[in-house]
Amino acid sequence: MIILYDISGCKTKRRRNTRLVFRKTGGYIMKILVTGGAGYIGSHTVIELQNAGYDVVVLDNLSNSNPVSLERVEKITGKHVPFYKADILDRDALNEIFEKESIDSCIHFAGLKAVGESVAKPWEYYENNIAGTLTLVDVMRKHNVKNMIFSSSATVYGVATEMPLVEGMPLGAINPYGRTKLFIEEILRDLYVSDNSWSITLLRYFNPIGAHESGLLGDDPNGIPNNLMPFISQTAIGKRHHLSIFGNDYDTHDGTGVRDYIHVVDLALGHLKALDYADAHKGVEAINLGTGNGSSVLDVVHAFEAACGNKIPYEIVGRRPGDIATCYANAQKAKELLGWEATRDLAQMCRDAWNFTSKNPMGL
Repeated sequence: MIILYDISGCKTKRRRNTRLVFRKTGGYIMKILVTGGAGYIGSHTVIELQNAGYDVVVLDNLSNSNPVSLERVEKITGKHVPFYKADILDRDALNEIFEKESIDSCIHFAGLKAVGESVAKPWEYYENNIAGTLTLVDVMRKHNVKNMIFSSSATVYGVATEMPLVEGMPLGAINPYGRTKLFIEEILRDLYVSDNSWSITLLRYFNPIGAHESGLLGDDPNGIPNNLMPFISQTAIGKRHHLSIFGNDYDTHDGTGVRDYIHVVDLALGHLKALDYADAHKGVEAINLGTGNGSSVLDVVHAFEAACGNKIPYEIVGRRPGDIATCYANAQKAKELLGWEATRDLAQMCRDAWNFTSKNPMGL
């Protein structure tokens, strides 16, 4: 059995929710299940969904997220966020959600996501990410919900020999995390071959950073961060003595690794465009969500220094195994199919990240 919580963590009386209709326009309001909706990307996407008029239901097991993020979402949007604390591996819980909520589509973020941890814990990653997605998809099809936006990753490209990365390039993930994303993509393609009524969009993310402009919501990982920006933010606020930069001998303009950093709000808005596309098309489409531009680690450090007004102490250390010199997207397909492109630059990403960190020095 699962319990529907309000965002303060108090249990609420469960009730059957009916689909709502815009009485003024006669339009239908889609209800979207967001798995992993209390996480960094998920919570920002919930904001944009609610602002656009969608009904949203969040499922999250809170293993690497904080329910306070949903409180902040409610404060930003002024709308209630129905929240189920549950796991995508829990078939009974998923069935109960689909029976009680009239779900039209699912944006699937939930999953373990640390590359390094996946090398140490491959079984846990394969079980959670792949078995969890299989369970979710099975429950979806049994409730005739066949519209999914899947949170994939640029890691599916592996060690590419050409840049920028284009959707039609050969794929070959090089770590368990990336392989879970790649295998799930293939599973979803096979699912569509067996049943052409599905509409599935595979969004391959690059490197989301930044925060909501209000400063109420941002990247606040549990434990040791997995990504660059929280390390920079924590160093800037004094939680860390210095930032470790892994390698300065790459074939890049300053020797440090180059990645395609994208503002988390731009990324969130890409999901709304994907929903529009999926509602009008059947099939499976893989689409990059990136800016199409690469920035080095030192580029990000210097942009953050400009945002916060202080120097970021850093130390150059050895390369990490498996890291590549350069990785950035060709984002033309997203522009052509979805009508989407990133609009926020690196300076804004860093300003918004610092705004969140300075207002929440201890996190959420």
